[in-house]
Amino acid sequence: MTLLNNILPEVRRGKLKVLLREREIVRVLEAHNGLSGIIANNACIEGQSNQVPVQREFDAIWESSLTDSASKGHPDIEVISFDSRLQSINEILAVTHKPMIVDGDTGGDANNFEYMVTKLERAGVSAVIIEDKVFPKRNSLEPGVQQMLQEPEIFSQKIKRGKSAQISTDFMIIARLESLIAGKSVDDALFRAQIYLEAGADGVMIHSKEKDPDQIMEFAKHYQKMTQKINCKKPMVCVPTTYNTLTEDQLSAAGFSIVIYANHLLRSANKAMEEAARTILLNQRSFEVDPICSPVREIFQTVGFLEVKEKDKLDGNNKNIPIIIPAAGEDPSLSSILKGKPKSMFEIAGKTLLDWQISALNSNNLTNITVITGYKSRTMKADGVTFQENKDYKRGSELHSLMEARKKMTNGFIMLYSDILFEENIMSKILACQEDIVLIVDNTMQYHAPEANKIQDFVISKNKHLPTRRKISFAYENIISKIGSKLNPETATHEFIGLAKFTKTGAEQLLQTYEDCVKNYHGKLQEAENINQFKFTDLIQEMIDRGYVANFLEIHKGWLEIHSTEDIELANHFLSNS
Repeated sequence: MTLLNNILPEVRRGKLKVLLREREIVRVLEAHNGLSGIIANNACIEGQSNQVPVQREFDAIWESSLTDSASKGHPDIEVISFDSRLQSINEILAVTHKPMIVDGDTGGDANNFEYMVTKLERAGVSAVIIEDKVFPKRNSLEPGVQQMLQEPEIFSQKIKRGKSAQISTDFMIIARLESLIAGKSVDDALFRAQIYLEAGADGVMIHSKEKDPDQIMEFAKHYQKMTQKINCKKPMVCVPTTYNTLTEDQLSAAGFSIVIYANHLLRSANKAMEEAARTILLNQRSFEVDPICSPVREIFQTVGFLEVKEKDKLDGNNKNIPIIIPAAGEDPSLSSILKGKPKSMFEIAGKTLLDWQISALNSNNLTNITVITGYKSRTMKADGVTFQENKDYKRGSELHSLMEARKKMTNGFIMLYSDILFEENIMSKILACQEDIVLIVDNTMQYHAPEANKIQDFVISKNKHLPTRRKISFAYENIISKIGSKLNPETATHEFIGLAKFTKTGAEQLLQTYEDCVKNYHGKLQEAENINQFKFTDLIQEMIDRGYVANFLEIHKGWLEIHSTEDIELANHFLSNS
């Protein structure tokens, strides 16, 4: 909820200086309106490094002249008035709590800059960066544009006037060096940097439009020597838009204190909007564009529209997400042991397989359980569950049985295969996942050959990193690229265990894709020869192919599929001793 981001201007203003003292490098992302501000403010990925939790997020927000102008449909030539810029700045400040650095263009003349400083300081902005070009400036990244630099003595007077106008010691004025943009030397940039620092600038930003970072790195090396010589250690800022192969660690090692990702939210939005518009024109409807669009509900969530409803959910019974167990099929491979019983009714260590599942679910306060029956339907018995019969179970797969309970899916649900045993903590882990679609997968198949005569649902993850690079495993990277029983086991990274969670949005995507396949497709589809053989994993792959994201939660123990007599013996052994 955006109200949670409320912060007093005087509290926000001083945060940047605190970060500069505490961090090796301050990571800053561009925002150009309230929505992009929320995204920059809240973006976060979590992972682990050597069993230690790791979290990454942006430390501050960059209010860019380029993206502000472009979002208003104008070129970046200081044609947008400062009052218009200030409106955008206040929109972002109203829904965020992180410190903001403002792109002040040239700052205008010294008189205009004084007013700019006082207005930004009063609003709670932490810093303004102004560039040493002649007003009106031209954007620095476009080749072939003549760039006129202001005389360093005149620009330094502007800095002095701005510093004299500010009231607090928290506010920072940073000088942006455009020497390299104008085709001048590193020496010219260093010359200007020293003059601006001696005039009172709180730091410098060195800018370049070259893909080769050599000049930037050369400047950084000499800058540190120069600041030591004049006894004036002030932070260095970089904007690696063009020289974007450098990592934050490399920039930090070179002496940079702030790295600004200056225009990426607007650029990515522009590309997505163009693709969406063309796709609608091409198909004369919006159905095909859905996979590249955020669901409306996700926008509601981002801007706080659903916050009250979400709190009500947490306080009420809506926390009890529906569980659907498709258990309609017959297992011929265990017919001699089952003796005419559905597999769910087979007893292991004194309890039926279904009762073991119910117990694990109930321990996680999950009591809204629907079991889809079919084979020997009348023999299915258990307390605390709803049975729903699929009378046509012989003609379809577990997916068709699952769809018998589609009315239970409306606000999200968990799908559980009927033949797996699992530890309680696995269910608690998937309940904590926030992604719209999450499948539980086991990674132990990477270390042993697949079991003979056993049908397994193989998974190939999207992100495969070299072991030397994969120092941290982020949950954000856990995305499924391929899933199916006919994939080459040697290329598979995981096995799907038969447990999946869908939010309201994920369920909508699942149902919409399923209904479209049933209505419009005939013959072979994914691994299925026809729609009657269409399985749950086929549907997930179809969704992935359409652009939806299926995440996975990785485990390596705590579950067992009852597929053979050996599985039954193993389950009896462990459950009898538990």
